[in-house]
Amino acid sequence: MPSITGKEVGPVGFGMMGLTLKPPGKTPSNDQSFAAMKAALANGANNWNGGEIYGPPEANSLQLLNAYFTKYPEDADKVVISIKGGCNVGGIMAGAKPNGTPENIKRSIDECLRVLDGKKFLDLFEAARVDPNVPVETTIAAIDEYVKAGKIGGIALSEVSAATIRKAAKVAKISAVEVEFSLWATDILENGVAAACAENDIPIIAYSPIGRGFLTGELQKPEDLAPDDLRRHFPRFQGEAFYENLKLVKEVEKIASAKRCTAGQVALAWIQAHSGAKGLPVIIPIPGASTDKRVNENSKSASIKLSDSEMTEIEDLLKNFKPTGGRYPGDPKAAYLEG
Repeated sequence: MPSITGKEVGPVGFGMMGLTLKPPGKTPSNDQSFAAMKAALANGANNWNGGEIYGPPEANSLQLLNAYFTKYPEDADKVVISIKGGCNVGGIMAGAKPNGTPENIKRSIDECLRVLDGKKFLDLFEAARVDPNVPVETTIAAIDEYVKAGKIGGIALSEVSAATIRKAAKVAKISAVEVEFSLWATDILENGVAAACAENDIPIIAYSPIGRGFLTGELQKPEDLAPDDLRRHFPRFQGEAFYENLKLVKEVEKIASAKRCTAGQVALAWIQAHSGAKGLPVIIPIPGASTDKRVNENSKSASIKLSDSEMTEIEDLLKNFKPTGGRYPGDPKAAYLEG
């Protein structure tokens, strides 16, 4: 079993973004969210990833975690939580931008601790993005003050380059690096990020491991996305790019059909097959889900093993497939979006 800050975590984690980062009126009820969180824990997916920026200040991941652990205090010690912050006040929907100054890092961590209110220890804190105007060493040193004081358990990095990982690791112990990694986002295998994590014995937390839901196969045309679905703003879900990317999904579905599982489970099993293999670090996918049914499906991927021939088939497929469209709206290589 992998471990983070000395605590054992399952091979599959749980991404909380979809529980609070929704258009107004579209967030799941607490009862629905709690059921998904309970299912994650029951399946061993006890590495939970949320954010101060996942929703407005009064209704983000921290508010939900406070409510959950108020109702289920017995679960607090069973879960490892990582919270992204270090941005200007306000959630992603309000256009929050990175602010890695010591003053804002202190504000952000203090706010996380205030909202958690002692109901749950803050195991990991991570600046959601690197502030291009502040040396990463300065940001990490500010977070490390809280680690040394015993107020938080450790430091994680989010969406960073190999150079940033190495710089940060010289300042303080880095307990995890969160980056996008999936069948249609394999960048970390070529850009040095995975290698830098392996050098420093840092686990990788793979967000959007099912391609923001695209690799589940449930989306067949752009119109399947609701008008207010945030994914409509992402280049890979738009127009002709959608249909070009759908070609990958169709191929993965063939493998899944032969294996009698879902395309999403194949996508997750592929990531897990990379964990600790061929010089790579531990890699833990954190699929998001807002229902217990989806959590149960994602968690079953831990028991699905891809054979050498299946891995070769997928690798051959990826050699001939190039995702169409950037990972994010606008310039995917913007200064604050590393990696």
